[in-house]
Amino acid sequence: MIQRAEVADVFAENAYFYIDDKTRQGFVIDPGAEGERLYDLIKRENLDIKAILLTHGHFDHTGAVEYLSKKLDIPYYISQSGQAYLTNPRLNLSEECGRYIVLPDAKFFNDGDFLSLPDNPEFGLRVIVTPGHTPDSVTFYSPEEGAAFVGDAIFKGSPGTSQFPGGDQRELYASIMNKILTLPDDTVLYSGHTPPTSVGAEKPNYLG
Repeated sequence: MIQRAEVADVFAENAYFYIDDKTRQGFVIDPGAEGERLYDLIKRENLDIKAILLTHGHFDHTGAVEYLSKKLDIPYYISQSGQAYLTNPRLNLSEECGRYIVLPDAKFFNDGDFLSLPDNPEFGLRVIVTPGHTPDSVTFYSPEEGAAFVGDAIFKGSPGTSQFPGGDQRELYASIMNKILTLPDDTVLYSGHTPPTSVGAEKPNYLG
């Protein structure tokens, strides 16, 4: 099961739940704000969240991490290079918005890792490193579900942004072309700030 929850603080952002229907275990991806509302949703739907997964370290994707991590007693994970963003309010953009978010206790995953559940090791997400929006940006891919959580690498109808610290437009387009648009055409792309789209729908925007 995939469930989108739009949350908002300074910016609106899409948090996602990726849940195994058999066990009700799963992950929350990019909980950017409104931790109490997300927690209430978790309890109301009887979800057993095992970890928080972050596509990158910008504060609009991490604003509810501290609350949910403590409330649920679960770890949060990011790419190794994301540590610099989680611990630096200037890099994670929270400083300029008056939030000063620092998250020092992250655990890390690597490119190609399969993040699975303890009670169903076949259910999980593959980590695909997709830098460009930030150096630490990743996509979480499930071939079984035909789903990819792309963060801010690509949006419905447009590429992601690269103007923030550490962003690189050339890397961003390489990630889109070589990592995301090479997934099967029917793969649904779940981004941080737009409704879902698909690989097939986005290809014409880049391939002509």
